[in-house]
Amino acid sequence: MNERLKEAFDAVHAEEELKEKTKDFVMGRTEAGKKRRLFSFRRFIPAAACLVFFLIAFGSYQLYFIPTSAISIDINPSLELEINRFDKVISVKGYNTDGEKLAEALDVKFLKYTEAVEQILNSESIADYLAGDEELSITVVSSDGIRCEKMLSDIRHCAAGREKVYCHTASEEDADIAHAAGLSCGKYRAYLELKALDPEITVDEVQGMTMKEIHNCTEALSDGGCQDEVSQDEASQDESPQDETSHGHHHEYGHGRKKN
Repeated sequence: MNERLKEAFDAVHAEEELKEKTKDFVMGRTEAGKKRRLFSFRRFIPAAACLVFFLIAFGSYQLYFIPTSAISIDINPSLELEINRFDKVISVKGYNTDGEKLAEALDVKFLKYTEAVEQILNSESIADYLAGDEELSITVVSSDGIRCEKMLSDIRHCAAGREKVYCHTASEEDADIAHAAGLSCGKYRAYLELKALDPEITVDEVQGMTMKEIHNCTEALSDGGCQDEVSQDEASQDESPQDETSHGHHHEYGHGRKKN
């Protein structure tokens, strides 16, 4: 009897010991698995950090180079500055031959737009144009009305003290139409004013005119004087046997302006 009881208790003890060993084995496997998984995850932490940094850097790069507004500067050179949300110049584009030359000569990319405009106004070529009694138009383009007014105010401050510099605003829709026509936004705005008085004027004719020439002819047409002057020029040309070529609007306006 005693032997059977002893054997029974030994069996129970053996089972408990087996359970403990089994438990220790399973826990050991589990801990080892956790360590392996943790080690594997840690291997990918640098790569994940690089990926996150790349995504942030790429997003910031994209954000920086998205234009949110533009500044059109027109006198005879016509060029436009594209401005990002941080008020920095991200591109300079010329819209005629003189504008392309001026754009190549400028070093205003990544400057704040006020600094860029001041540098352009102080450049030798623009100063020479203004000294020659030409007119300069600066047009601010933005879809954000508040930002547009703020930029216009800043530009007017840059232009303060300079004669024959005029500042305006325009919509992005007008800018898109202007670019499709091959004109800067500022010159397109002047073209529309002239075309309202002379429907026959073309984009090509305006492309070669200075802002002062466009403005003078617009004023003359508003006063009813430009057409009279053009007619007088045509009559004198008809009387002269030395010039048998016909003259388009651009040449006619040129004669009209010389009399002003």
